[in-house]
Amino acid sequence: MSSERTEVQVRPGVEQDLEALTDIYNHYVRETSITFDTVVFTPQERRPWLLSHPEDGPHRLMVATDADTKEILGYATSSPYRAKPAYETSVETTIYLAPHAGRRGIGTLLYKALFEALAGEDVHRAYAGIAQPNEASTRLHERFGFRYVGTYREVGRKFGRYWDVAWYEKQL
Repeated sequence: MSSERTEVQVRPGVEQDLEALTDIYNHYVRETSITFDTVVFTPQERRPWLLSHPEDGPHRLMVATDADTKEILGYATSSPYRAKPAYETSVETTIYLAPHAGRRGIGTLLYKALFEALAGEDVHRAYAGIAQPNEASTRLHERFGFRYVGTYREVGRKFGRYWDVAWYEKQL
């Protein structure tokens, strides 16, 4: 790697990451239509989310850190797709990067680690909903074998307008 590129390590998320993960997520809540949450979270409010992603099982949290500074650069999760029991072999995946960490291959590293972690689990399909437009996320998901399955038109309202969500699936 060139000297200007930071080395990145990916590991399972732990409770000590909660504040940094909450800060990253809150950026997207405040500034973007990427998440349809509209009110920022405190770390304590976000704690049940973190605890719902243990180090094993189908619902994982992978964290990318700067190898030198240990700063959290982003995270990827696999979460329950829907609450009903027949959906238990499906997960919804997502990635959030620190605002300054885009276009450095960190999303690729996170998804690679996440899908390697899921390889031994009883998971049949992964789904990803991408608020439109979001070319970078679409490209990343297609690179990992996600296929477009349809768009929910004007399904969310944020910042005074309606947003579409394109849905993608990947066989695991």
